[in-house]
Amino acid sequence: MGTENSGPGRVIGIGGVFFKSADRKRLDSWYADNLGVIHGPEGFHFKWREYDKPEAEHLTVWCVFPSESTYFDPSGAPFMINYIVDDLDALLAKLVSNGVAVDPKREDYDYGRFAWVLDPDGNKIELWEPRGT
Repeated sequence: MGTENSGPGRVIGIGGVFFKSADRKRLDSWYADNLGVIHGPEGFHFKWREYDKPEAEHLTVWCVFPSESTYFDPSGAPFMINYIVDDLDALLAKLVSNGVAVDPKREDYDYGRFAWVLDPDGNKIELWEPRGT
């Protein structure tokens, strides 16, 4: 399976699933009509709580992007996964020391901090440390 990692700088959940569609409206309608997933201005939010800390509320965002979106660049993949992390700085330091391709761009909002990396296949991964984790 991999090595045990219980210190700071690890993934604690999936924060979002993002993918592209050539016909976003059609796909949004299909998901709403068939699965009850209604795409709002910021996607659909699945709310959940941590198993070990049930007082900690989280959400996983599901969102369809238009096919021409450049948000996933430089990855050529039509999807991107967002992972919730417990300590963004610790994880980024670990990734840099492991030789992982880390985007120098960072974003900071009232709901958390973001950074991006590429996996060995060139898929862009979004890392999110929510406020208060």
